[in-house]
Order: sequence, then structure tokens, then C-alpha cells
Amino acid sequence: MERYWPVILFCHCLFLRITATCTEHMRPATTFQAFRATVLNTALLLAAALPIFGQSAAPGTPAVIGGTGADPVSTPATLSENLSAQLAPAASAVPASLQPLLDFRDSEVKFSPTELMGLLRDRRHEGWVLAAYPDPKTGRPLIGAGFSLDLPERQHAQTDPLNPHTFVEPSSAELWQAAGLDPARLDQVLAEFNDNLATWRTMKRYRRRIWALAPQITDDEASSLLRIAAIQAIENARAYCRDFDSLTGPQQMAVSQLVYQMGVNLGEFSRFLSLINNEPVTVSALSDPGAAPQPDTSAADPDHWDEVQHSLMQSQWARLYRIRAVAVIAMLDPRYLDDPAASEARIAAVLRPAVAHRRRGRSTAALRTAAYPRRSGHAVARKASSTHGKRKV
Repeated sequence: MERYWPVILFCHCLFLRITATCTEHMRPATTFQAFRATVLNTALLLAAALPIFGQSAAPGTPAVIGGTGADPVSTPATLSENLSAQLAPAASAVPASLQPLLDFRDSEVKFSPTELMGLLRDRRHEGWVLAAYPDPKTGRPLIGAGFSLDLPERQHAQTDPLNPHTFVEPSSAELWQAAGLDPARLDQVLAEFNDNLATWRTMKRYRRRIWALAPQITDDEASSLLRIAAIQAIENARAYCRDFDSLTGPQQMAVSQLVYQMGVNLGEFSRFLSLINNEPVTVSALSDPGAAPQPDTSAADPDHWDEVQHSLMQSQWARLYRIRAVAVIAMLDPRYLDDPAASEARIAAVLRPAVAHRRRGRSTAALRTAAYPRRSGHAVARKASSTHGKRKV
């Protein structure tokens, strides 16, 4: 505090001198010479105080104001250096494999990633939960719009020699950190999830309490997780579809949704991937790399995309998640933008829900009663009641 007294004293004197100057300047008797002498005296005071300023702080140490440790007057170069120093630890902590996700720009695709995020938040698709909950099939912990919390980093090789894009399969912890969230928070969320699962014992009981769970992350944090996961899906969609950039906007969004929902399991849809990549590749294109490529008209060919759609409609995924599948498969129609409702109606008219198989152990009488037509069931009931109503003679 003692080193600031010269600065405070100088500011006080300067304030008094300027005040006296302004007061005298307003008097009629003031002359220009008196005003000039006042200005010169002020300049002499400033020159005398400069050495004091140089001694008020140690050499090479910025002035500390308000405990911030920052120079109150910073040049643009200084601000840039400070910002780079703050971002350096975070940038170095993110693996280089995640750089394509951080460099992504919305203009790289023909649809709005924000619109994709809105669709994934819809309850028809992934939903929106701000606390960890179990996946209905695998029991793995999810949060937000189905963001996986405990996936390890995976090796996903590119097997298509004609596709230059590689798969990005980081761990959940790396994606969590790339979204800007504290890694310690992830450990806390997983610990609470495991405690709840141990308390409620089964996933079914856990899922019944989803909407009563206390939020573990904010809405903005969940949106950050969803965005980084959606960008990962877009990048992997490019790796699955070699002509991704030539697809329409809805078709790009459909493939990205499939990747988001299925992850590496999309590789099992071999027929779909073969059709969407226009395989098999012609022999002439492989034997003569210098030959002129044939024009690709499949992006606007309704017959080709009808076959692509049917390859998905025949899958177990489409029958189990019918409502979601109708919305996604309809986007593959090249005429989708003309009438989205009509495209969905065409898929819904053909795609039937999965058949629910009854569990074994039910009585034969119950199965027979369930198989009776409705009218016959009423007739049986009336016959039984009339029999019980008769009195024995």
C-alpha cells in the first residue's frame, strides 16, 4: 500500500491545480498569461512524478488493481497474449483427434445443425433429460439428448478406399471436455448414477423416476454436449457416405441422425451403406483411374432412393423405433423438401410396427379368450351369465 502514496498524492495535486485553473479561467480578470503559467506548472508536476511511477512497482511486474493481476492499460498485443495463455491449457488437454470437431463450421453442410439438435431433443427421437439415466436397451448412462457418459475411445478403421474421411470415435470423457465441461463433473455425475442404480436395482425402476430426477447439468451445458456429439455424427456420416457432400440437405441430416442414434452399429447395415455409396463400383473406374468419371445421377433418382429407404424399412431398428424411423427415412426422399408430410405418409403407410410376442406361461384359456372375435366374446359371456341365473328344480 505504501508504494501507492506518491501516485495518490500526485493525483490529488493535479486535481487541485486543474480545479483552480478552471475557476480562475471563468473570472473576467483572468489573462491568457496566467492560464499558460498554470498549464506549465502542471506539466512540471507530471514530469517530476514520472520517476515515482517507475519506482512504484518492481521491474517487470504489472500493476495489480482489484486483485486481478492485470495491467489496467493493455495494448491489443497484450490482450491477445493473455487470452492465448488462458486458452493454452484447455487446447493442449484436448486430443488432436478431436480437432476436426473443434474446427467444424455450420456452412460445411446443407442443413442447419441447430435444426438437427432440435430434432434430437424431441421426445420422438432422443428426448431431453438433465440428469443421468439408463439406456433402455444397454443400461449405459446417458444424459441430455442421449449423450453417452462412459464410452471408451474406440478404433474405427476406414475400410472404403474411395472415401478419404476418417472416423472420429473419442471417449465420452474427451467429448465432455471438448464441450467445455469440467472433467470432475463427469466423475460426479457417474457416481450419482451408480448410486441411484444401486438403490433402485433395476433399469425399469430407474426409468420410472427419470422426470423426478434433480438436474445434474444446466440446459446450456446439455446443449454444448449435444452440439459436440452432433458434429461428431456429421463427421462420421462423411466417413460412411463417400458422396455425403453431394446429398441434399435432408438426406445429409438423415444420415447424420442415423449415425447419432446407432454409432458404430450403423456398420452392420451393409445393404444400406452399399446402396448409399452406389456400390458395386464399376470395373472401368477401378482399372483406369485416369478415365473421366461417370456423372452421378443417384442423388435425384427416386427409384434409387426408394431402394435405399426400403433397405432401412426392412430392419429391426425401423420396426422397434417406428415413429423415429418414419421421420428419418422420409428425409432420404429427394422430393422431401417439396412436401415433407407426404414423404412421411408414404413411409408410414408401409412401415409396420414390430410384432409384440407374448411371454410364455399364460394359461391356455387366456390365450383362447384373447383370440376370440369381439362379438363371440360377448356371446360367450351372455351364455355363461344365463346359465348361472337358472334355478334348479
